[in-house]
Amino acid sequence: MIDNKDNALKIAEVLLKVKAVKLQPNQPFTWASGWKSPIYCDNRVTLSYPKERTHIRQAFVEAILNRFGRPDVIAGVATGGIPQGALVAQELGLPFIYIRSASKGHGLGNMIEGHYENGQRVVLVEDLISTGGSSLKAVEVIRNAKLEVKGLAAIFSYGFKEAIDNFKQAECPFITLTDYTILIEKALGSHYISENDLTLLENWREDPSNWKQEK
Repeated sequence: MIDNKDNALKIAEVLLKVKAVKLQPNQPFTWASGWKSPIYCDNRVTLSYPKERTHIRQAFVEAILNRFGRPDVIAGVATGGIPQGALVAQELGLPFIYIRSASKGHGLGNMIEGHYENGQRVVLVEDLISTGGSSLKAVEVIRNAKLEVKGLAAIFSYGFKEAIDNFKQAECPFITLTDYTILIEKALGSHYISENDLTLLENWREDPSNWKQEK
């Protein structure tokens, strides 16, 4: 799923630098799902840093062209994928559309915003993949609109087996600029975390819903 490990390590460095990703093995976060987690990821933070934002945009473009070729349209997945997708579309000189998380409650009731035509080839852009649920709902919307999904690209993935299985079942290839394994490697190498933190971090990724902080 990673296009280039050297690039992935650099993206991981960027995410840690701007604190888009925070690692707290001994002071876990609580996700909206109720899961306790030693990691919190908010890639929207990268938009506030022009140099890092540019690096991510260019990495997206390179990875998309390498893996999927040049599409006809870039589609952003609401909400985090919308600004990232718009930046990628601008860099490639391509049309941009975005997929809502729910249909509009008024007007045309659109799920897709923007102009598109039947049969166009689309690459979707996300900021984050966890289980893949919201991403694949967007894929389904695109396919129902008679567009061809070439694949999906995201900044970061936790690497959950559930997500990998879900994308495989949906027959939707995906790539990420970096992932949990690469991030932990970079965090350890830059002394952001210690060797003692590794077991906690690795155990969480294996079974996040049942993970408990060790006392």
